[in-house]
Amino acid sequence: MKSFKKLTLLLLVATISLSAYSQISYKEITVADLWTNWTFWSPSISGLNSMNDGEHYTTMSRVGEIVKFNYKNEDFEEIVVNATELGIIAQAYEFNADETKILFTTGYERIYRRSFLADYYIYNLKTKELKKLSENGQQQIAKFSPNGNFVSFIRKNNMYITDLTKNTETQITFDGKHNQIINGIPDWVYEEEFEFNQAYTWSPDSKNIAYIKFDESRVKMFNMTMFAGAEPKIEANNLYPENRTFKYPKCGENNSIVSVHIYNIESKSTIKADIGTETDIYIPRLKWTKQNSNLGIFKLNRLQNKFEILFSNIETGITKTIFTETNKYYFDEGEFDNIQFLEDGKHFVMTSERSGYRHLYLHDLNGNEIATLTKGKFDVTEFLGFDPSKKVFYYQAAAQSPMQREIYSVTFDGKKTVKLSSQNGTNDAVFSTGNKYFINYFSSINSPEYITLHDSKGKLIRVLKENTKTKELVAKYGGVNKKLFTFKTSENVELNGWMITPPNFDKTKKYPVIVTQYSGPGSQEVLDSWSFGWDNLLAQKGAIVVCVDPRGTGARGEEFKKITYKELGKYETIDLIETAKYLQTLKYVNPDKIGIWGWSYGGFMTSLCMTKGAEYYNTGIAVAPVTNWRYYDNIYTERFMRTPQENPTGYDENSPINFADKMKGNFFIIHGSGDDNVHVQNTVEFTEALVQANVQFRQFIYTNRNHSIYGGNTRYHLFTMMLNYWEETILATE
Repeated sequence: MKSFKKLTLLLLVATISLSAYSQISYKEITVADLWTNWTFWSPSISGLNSMNDGEHYTTMSRVGEIVKFNYKNEDFEEIVVNATELGIIAQAYEFNADETKILFTTGYERIYRRSFLADYYIYNLKTKELKKLSENGQQQIAKFSPNGNFVSFIRKNNMYITDLTKNTETQITFDGKHNQIINGIPDWVYEEEFEFNQAYTWSPDSKNIAYIKFDESRVKMFNMTMFAGAEPKIEANNLYPENRTFKYPKCGENNSIVSVHIYNIESKSTIKADIGTETDIYIPRLKWTKQNSNLGIFKLNRLQNKFEILFSNIETGITKTIFTETNKYYFDEGEFDNIQFLEDGKHFVMTSERSGYRHLYLHDLNGNEIATLTKGKFDVTEFLGFDPSKKVFYYQAAAQSPMQREIYSVTFDGKKTVKLSSQNGTNDAVFSTGNKYFINYFSSINSPEYITLHDSKGKLIRVLKENTKTKELVAKYGGVNKKLFTFKTSENVELNGWMITPPNFDKTKKYPVIVTQYSGPGSQEVLDSWSFGWDNLLAQKGAIVVCVDPRGTGARGEEFKKITYKELGKYETIDLIETAKYLQTLKYVNPDKIGIWGWSYGGFMTSLCMTKGAEYYNTGIAVAPVTNWRYYDNIYTERFMRTPQENPTGYDENSPINFADKMKGNFFIIHGSGDDNVHVQNTVEFTEALVQANVQFRQFIYTNRNHSIYGGNTRYHLFTMMLNYWEETILATE
């Protein structure tokens, strides 16, 4: 449930209050500033591509210019090519190996969260020639081979390879069929819950291409009615709405049967890798070792608590298991991208929670642990790379506080660790090719994004973006007014939170509170980072806005995160009730006006707090909520809950639909009718249960909108509607 698993608005907005709680001494902000005018947008550096020489990087501007910069020389700037002048509107770009060609993505047409159709073009920087990749229809996931001589892509569930030297297009699979067989791209549930959209990979020598085949013929269909709608309008559905069907495996139901295949470019032959006879498994990634004869196959059991790495011989398909790890709970999907085979062809690095905290480990290619690279009661939050010349690993961690992030390096033996970031808050880094430089992205609750360039030892070279204008703008709208806090529950559990108070806050007055949260497994909303938007607008209107990360959230070790295993929602509800109890003890809080809202998992938690926690929350807005875990997909839900057949009480005792008769107060539920992720079925069935329990509520359905609920005027309408509801309820003056 990744869409809006973390709902963070990056828009920079200001604060004003029109209520009786504060005096007007600053500019007013409107919903239009957030969703129409983009008044408080702040520039960043995105889409960064480090060049081969390690001294330059490129980005693409909004008008299609690929601009080349020098890491050290701030005066250097060169336009490599302008896609618009070539007659195309580019959404993305990729260089080939020797940086003589560029692959442009155009005509982006979204399918699901990560998948899309597009028309790709190849531009030759030497000859200045632009050529369409294929004239035979849109493609998916086009990629250069490592040597730059080929481009692979998917069309209608089959794989193709274009030979740029011979100008030929070769189809290499022929059994692809909608809702039955998929080659080289994941099915819906893999894409959503294992977080990738490319299920194929080139060998380092460009002689072989390995791919996953998904046989989803036994997976049950889910149906969505798609109306004509608007923005975009589906003309064909004007009179008779479309019955859109796609394969969606719910909890306890059949998955796709997956197999792994390796195609040889020279022989044009395909072999099937031996991944065992058990079909109720997952293959979340394929990765080549630096030895071209070995393909790494990542294998996970259905319960997702046993992880294996298999090496497959590309000539025979015979595999051997070189690494196995089990966990008494589950493995996070985020671990798989952290596993990297090193350039020496002898080692791989990975993250694991085997110590109770997430740390970096070095292994040889027989799976033996060579070194524990990081240690301590903190979580490594991201692996950033390895420098083979210096034999140094780079990573991000929450070592100083779960609410902060720092950048570190550690030596190959794990004996020397160096902190590379200097400011306390949230730091992220992107390293150059060769790791000579890194660009650091820093922010805190009081500082918008501050982007700096450093050498590999952390020494500051220059400031790239300060965003001082953002600070000045925010001050004109009343300031940030945000602070971090902690409190202990009645069970002596320490929880982290943040609080935004209205401008001209007066501790002698009593304010309503709106609690915002996501609360999903491993997520984190309470960070010392910049986020200035919707929450501040609510504070302008006279509310104190509070966010608390309950048990089950991330960066506090395995036991804190995985206590919710087999009981999603139980401990989170307890902790959010404890949050309301804590807020009621504050002299400046109106104990009779505490509301809560959230999106997706946050909507699930809102629904639980308005039923099981109805004595403490009197108003709630649930956007696109799960209301019954039996309705949701199996990879996500079973990771935390096992199957309904194994754990029926865990499912039923923590699903809001079973507690509709306990709801009190004001409740507003919102969903998109075209939500392929958390189906509108969740809202339809829950609201029927509320009706039969004689509970009054408000409901709104957005036509054809997916889980993100956007398009055209939709976001403006949604947030205006939610603001109006808060003003009718929590913010209403007596």
